[in-house]
Amino acid sequence: MTMLTRMLASVAVGIVMTTSAFAQTPAPQSNVSPIYGVSIPEGYRDWKVISVAQLRGKANQLRVQLGNDIAIKAMRDGTRPFPDGAIIAAIHWTNDENVENDKVFEAVNFPFQSSTAGKPVNVQFMVKDSKKYPDSAGWGFADFKDGKPQSEELHQACFSCHAPAADKDYVFTEYAKTP
Repeated sequence: MTMLTRMLASVAVGIVMTTSAFAQTPAPQSNVSPIYGVSIPEGYRDWKVISVAQLRGKANQLRVQLGNDIAIKAMRDGTRPFPDGAIIAAIHWTNDENVENDKVFEAVNFPFQSSTAGKPVNVQFMVKDSKKYPDSAGWGFADFKDGKPQSEELHQACFSCHAPAADKDYVFTEYAKTP
């Protein structure tokens, strides 16, 4: 082998080894939550409503909790712990005064004031998978703003924040009763 042939062979081997090393290292994923690796479930906006809430005080928000079919069945049946595969979504918006509705109420002498969902704040998910998330009672968490996962620091607080609801399998939301 000539010196040139050896050099070219070395370069080729180096390229193959480098390419293999990169191929074995997964690319970072920006569409999944830190720590838990939860992504935004496709079609979650079509899930059924579990409940609605208003957060008052410094963060004046309207919130809706949705569930996939597994979560809805568990909510209706009162099944705790939730079965694997249950996913709960919480969508949060600013709570904006609805001036147009207020004008209508005033015109017909109804003593009401109205507010509606304003600017999107974030969307959060709880995913039940007891094998994947044994260190957090079987729940994986995610918090997204503008379609991007929030910081790792924020995600580190998810499980401890839900700890007060341990007797309800770490879920604060109750299934809203129908009239």
